[in-house]
Amino acid sequence: MNFNSHTDLVVTIAVALVNTLTAGEARGRPYTPPSGEERAAAVTRAVSLGATRPYQVTEDQADELAGVAESLRAVFDSVAEGDIDAAAHGLNRLLAETDARPHLDRHDGEPWHVHFHGRGGTLAGDYAASCATGLAVVLGSELRDRLGVCTAPHCDRVYVDTSRNGTRRFCSTPCQNRVKTAAFRARNA
Repeated sequence: MNFNSHTDLVVTIAVALVNTLTAGEARGRPYTPPSGEERAAAVTRAVSLGATRPYQVTEDQADELAGVAESLRAVFDSVAEGDIDAAAHGLNRLLAETDARPHLDRHDGEPWHVHFHGRGGTLAGDYAASCATGLAVVLGSELRDRLGVCTAPHCDRVYVDTSRNGTRRFCSTPCQNRVKTAAFRARNA
């Protein structure tokens, strides 16, 4: 399931930011986001997904994006709870805060495509606006149920279901395997 190449990319980055920068549980264990230089390196990896030229994120930019990740997590949580209105209101707030505005851009040998950047042109502001816009495109379509939170016990990482049949329930194969193994053991007990 593809939305369009740029939307796919910024939604993937939104998922990476949420899963990297928000506390909770991951794959059956408590998860604490990295801090300092480790946080900056993790955010650099997240925003460099699919980039032809990698970025170097500073600690201040990573800290700013951590706040954005909390707002994005609330959107995924609301969708998982079936509260599309809350998800839409949260995205509208983030779109307003970032002053996301579309413009056509062509770079790195790519054809013209739509970018969304916030005011000021900061890395964190631009990614916040792009991620919010990408999620708004998904939420405003019939594909809104493709945004999810892992249903495995002790995991709250988020994902976007890009499968053909739209039945994904887990953030990763390890979580899926944990659930299947537990069910197998329960049946054989």
